[in-house]
Amino acid sequence: MPTLLAELQALETELHHPGRPHARGRLEQLLHADFHEVGRSGRPYDRATVLDWLASQAVPPATVSHSFRLEYLAPGTALLHYRSVRQDGQGGPAEHTLRMSLWVETAAGWQLRYHQGTPAAPAPAPHP
Repeated sequence: MPTLLAELQALETELHHPGRPHARGRLEQLLHADFHEVGRSGRPYDRATVLDWLASQAVPPATVSHSFRLEYLAPGTALLHYRSVRQDGQGGPAEHTLRMSLWVETAAGWQLRYHQGTPAAPAPAPHP
């Protein structure tokens, strides 16, 4: 049985759709009825807007997510932290983002209740 971190990481990255389009029904399963988001831009988005945008994406984003960690906040509530890096596709500078997703366990399974992206400096290089 996968750990909660592995399970939520898999659900989170499913929303990133690496190489496959999103089925709207599956997106509706993953996003809680009260889902909302503050994007990397600082703009707020509601569930309907995010569902429409995700369902319209046919090409996988040039984004790599890594450094996942989990905070278990209460029974059935977990906060997933991670970092993402998106290339602009033209060899320009990458966008580094710190991300947090609040997942809640419901009768339908784990659902994403809230997401936020914050612009970040590049991660420091590991020490030798």
